[in-house]
Amino acid sequence: MLSRQFMAAVGLPSRAVCQLARPHASVSQIRYASQTAAEDPEMNNNYYNPPGQKRQFRDPYGDWWDKQDRRNFGEPVHEDNDILTILSTDKYTHFKPAKGFFLLGCAGSFVLILSGIVSMCYSDKPSAPRVFPGGLERELGGPNTVRYNRWYATLTGAGLEVPIIGRQVQTIANTFDRLE
Repeated sequence: MLSRQFMAAVGLPSRAVCQLARPHASVSQIRYASQTAAEDPEMNNNYYNPPGQKRQFRDPYGDWWDKQDRRNFGEPVHEDNDILTILSTDKYTHFKPAKGFFLLGCAGSFVLILSGIVSMCYSDKPSAPRVFPGGLERELGGPNTVRYNRWYATLTGAGLEVPIIGRQVQTIANTFDRLE
């Protein structure tokens, strides 16, 4: 909308605006999948198109004119040269896909098995709790009080031990007060 207002202010005819806005693609020749190679000649003015071979697979110690790209002077360039050069991504030939997926599965199962063993053998508390004579019940407010710790709190009323998290302490304590 703003571009139309700008063009109107500049004073260009509306036909020029439409031509600028519409991209135009020109296709010189269309090849159908049913055509053979004889019916579809090289569409690059009969320029010789060498077979596509990645430079990665050429001899790195050969006597090349261009040592980095592994190419000789005057050698015809493939039309997909940007994909076939030594600076493009390498074709991975170290493992076949089946072996790669097998090794990935082995690594994943190893991590899961190790995690299962650790979770079965790992204790809940990293250390033993401190023990006081009489449990410090009188010092902590007597029976039926809300025990609160930084990490967890337990309600010890009417023989119940319910682990709860910080802010829930007051709500649950009020609920127990209403029940009594």
